Amino acid sequence: MRAPLLVLTLAACSRPSTPTGAAPEPTPAATPAPAGDDVLETSAGRVQLHPIHHGTVYFTIGDKVVWVDPWSKADLTGPKADLVLVTDIHQDHFDAAAIATVRKDDALVIAPAVVAEKFAGAVVLANGEARDLGFVRVEAVPMYNLVRGPEEGKLFHDKGRGNGYVLTIGDRRVYLSGDTECTPEMKALRDIDVAFVCMNLPYTMTPAEAAGCVAAFKPKVLYPYHYRDSDLDELDAGLAGSGVEVRRRDWY
Repeated sequence: MRAPLLVLTLAACSRPSTPTGAAPEPTPAATPAPAGDDVLETSAGRVQLHPIHHGTVYFTIGDKVVWVDPWSKADLTGPKADLVLVTDIHQDHFDAAAIATVRKDDALVIAPAVVAEKFAGAVVLANGEARDLGFVRVEAVPMYNLVRGPEEGKLFHDKGRGNGYVLTIGDRRVYLSGDTECTPEMKALRDIDVAFVCMNLPYTMTPAEAAGCVAAFKPKVLYPYHYRDSDLDELDAGLAGSGVEVRRRDWY
């Protein structure tokens, strides 16, 4: 059984605790959040973030649900998706059976072209393209290897094949890296409130490399994910004093 997650709210500032017997302040931030979830407060309302397994995560945005890279090895018993985002063609990211498990019948699936070729009805977003769905704006951003590959002259992830995503929800921005090394495009990101960044060898990058990249674009909160067998102490050391809050979760 997965361990429960702490409820943590991203807010501009903290309030002093309410004295015993005093009435709570009548603000959305003072409303108790559901147990077991991480929370992001936005101008469009509360978003709940649900780390699941490896690269699988889902978000509840009001009455809408967004799943990212559902994988059959993960616990897929959460609410059904209105939107599914797929980052790449590799089996731990594109799993047609898992998509069928989590999606509503009318759910939109957004994916890069290489995935859409194998999944009928998927909407293609190329790097640099965006789609505004009202409750969330989805922008596809590059994710790729710079040097690592299965053999000389080949890369695990070629530039332009897969998508990372930036989700804009009200006044907040959430970044999902997908499988990538520390690219110039990641370093150039701005105004990211929450980032999910991968770190595992041989396919992406080390925690130390990820720390250097994260320190360049400085999200307020970082969730390391897709980190199987990696030493996250290296990540913490690399981000010490950076002002980035690192939230470790039980992805494995």
